[in-house]
Amino acid sequence: MSEHDVDDDPGGTSPRGRSRRRENTTFACVHCARPVPANTDGHYRNHCPYCLWSLHVDVKPGDRASTCRRPMEPVGLVEKSGKGWQVVHRCTACGHRQPNRLVRDGESPDDLDLVLALPWL
Repeated sequence: MSEHDVDDDPGGTSPRGRSRRRENTTFACVHCARPVPANTDGHYRNHCPYCLWSLHVDVKPGDRASTCRRPMEPVGLVEKSGKGWQVVHRCTACGHRQPNRLVRDGESPDDLDLVLALPWL
């Protein structure tokens, strides 16, 4: 492990020993190009709060193992026990679907009008 691979998760719960803290950074939205701020509610952000688009980076949630790396369109809402409402994203290239937890608190919560405009799946 190099100095850049320091495990900030001493309990070993993060995939492959990666730091969730390092993954919770500002990024540019792949769809609208707006700067997406890091999440401040204790979770990391994986989609844009302004347009709800995401990027296909996971095979399984949090693993960052996908090589697709194409935009994912928000296509609907689901409710998961213990996780609440989640936006379902569909990859524009390969069709992979992935539900993602909404960001409802913090400095930049998801746009509730956009969320409520999505169909329930």
